[in-house]
Amino acid sequence: MAMNFDLNDLLAFRAVADLGSFRKAAESVHISQPAFSRRIEKLEEALGARLLERTTRRVNLTTVGRDFDRQLRQILDALDTTLLGIRGVAATRMGEVTVACVPSAVNYFLTGVIALYHQCYPKIHVKIMDDSANEVLLAVARGEADFGLNFVGSQENDVEFEPLLEEHFVAACRRDHPLAKRSQVTWKELVQYDFISAGKTSGNRLLLDQALAGVKDKPRSMYETQHGTTMIGLVEAGLGVAVVPAMAMPAADHPLLVSVPLIDPVVKRKMGLIKRRSSMLTPAAQQLYKLCAESQTATPSVKIEHGS
Repeated sequence: MAMNFDLNDLLAFRAVADLGSFRKAAESVHISQPAFSRRIEKLEEALGARLLERTTRRVNLTTVGRDFDRQLRQILDALDTTLLGIRGVAATRMGEVTVACVPSAVNYFLTGVIALYHQCYPKIHVKIMDDSANEVLLAVARGEADFGLNFVGSQENDVEFEPLLEEHFVAACRRDHPLAKRSQVTWKELVQYDFISAGKTSGNRLLLDQALAGVKDKPRSMYETQHGTTMIGLVEAGLGVAVVPAMAMPAADHPLLVSVPLIDPVVKRKMGLIKRRSSMLTPAAQQLYKLCAESQTATPSVKIEHGS
């Protein structure tokens, strides 16, 4: 018996499986919601199985739907590979690449790469999962993201880590702060100032705690937050000093903020690309991964402004 469905019906199913909403999925493939619903009904009728469970808030995959989705991903990825070999990435289906990334790397590193990628492949939708280091690692390990930008993952057996750059942690303060004109500052000297720290579940906090395990005099937090952007916002409001990765700081000509190098000890982190060892990237994801890897040679090192 002939199966009465086509590629558009399969792409519609993949869209709703990813987005969990008929409205969002219909918008993503640029058709009306009633027309989208008819595509899903047509596919379910052709397969003779219910693929989706609809509630008032969300659409979930049935057991059959989850198995079908897993196999369909492989089929569509194989189709992309075939099209890539014949006509290049520009000919592949209007797909999506998902990149998991720690927030500090988005502005400094990822935005420029994505801009270049969009110029080359304007039909490919790029989804950015900006989250903590642990969540980025989990997203890649679980297959929720094609690949990631992270400073953790090099010790994971099932994750491949490709180093991109190394950066220092710096003291972030306002230009009117007593430390702003210093060429460098020690961790001990931060003790006398109100200190803004990362939360205990932060990957940066874990890295700093390990690096400072043998340091006797170190700052105690007056304020604590989970996100680096919030920490910098508190610094900008004049509430204290924070320690952040250099790339998390705004440009050196920022009117209010300045970075001061930290010593005794100098703490660094290594940023890199992570992906699962057990699976291959889709052609579209591979091209973005390649651009990220190549950009390490073109991206200038993080500049640290000495107070002036």
